[in-house]
Amino acid sequence: MSDVVRYEIVEDWIARVTIDRPEKRNAVNVEVAQGMAEAVRRSETDDKVRVIVLCSSGGEVFCAGADLKVVSEGRGHELYVDGMGFGGFVEARRSKPWIAAVGGQALAGGMELALACDMIVAGEEAKFGLPEPKRGLLAGAGGVSRLAKIIPRNVATEIIVTGDPITAGRAYEVGLLNRVVPTGQHVEGALALARAISGNAPLAVQGGLALAKKALDLSDEEGMRAGDAAIASLRKTEDWQEGPLAFVEKRAPVWKGR
Repeated sequence: MSDVVRYEIVEDWIARVTIDRPEKRNAVNVEVAQGMAEAVRRSETDDKVRVIVLCSSGGEVFCAGADLKVVSEGRGHELYVDGMGFGGFVEARRSKPWIAAVGGQALAGGMELALACDMIVAGEEAKFGLPEPKRGLLAGAGGVSRLAKIIPRNVATEIIVTGDPITAGRAYEVGLLNRVVPTGQHVEGALALARAISGNAPLAVQGGLALAKKALDLSDEEGMRAGDAAIASLRKTEDWQEGPLAFVEKRAPVWKGR
């Protein structure tokens, strides 16, 4: 792994990916982008991992976005990885749930990394913003498009066109965050959420996650058909039988992921 992106299994079934450039406000440079892409690949092929928590070093900034030194040198394109987009992450195809653990500021590309995750846990001190219009820019790496799908349109529009950040409390209020925890507890808060997921049948979690990602683009009828197809696929697995059997036998299920 990269020196500035750490990948580690911290508990059964849970991996933690840490962006480690606190002296640069955890900004995305070429090494971070490549390291994040490798973390995605590794998590997807690691049968011992069911949930991933994304966090960063230092408490003041989750991620300040693109490293402007790289951009100023005309190398901004190097912050994108083929097939995975900005930061080697925002467009990456992932079957397993990722939880962003946000402490401090998640701005510009940093907010886009958080939005690319499936859930977000933040400390009370956290702030989220897309300041790009203040510099004549646009949050085109998922910031505008994803935010407008996640929270009410008028609220999203205000954040997008003013460039002003919102607090964690306000982000939770409008549905951007899953949980707000005391300052300094964002990683543990994300791990607690990860534990609630990791004990479940991995194929059922992945199937539900995939269906949820499609839901906004489907009509009700299309959503029902997609759900039927997902259930038909799960019926062919050993875990489909294991869940009810474990319940009848009054024991914890042993998921095999197949």
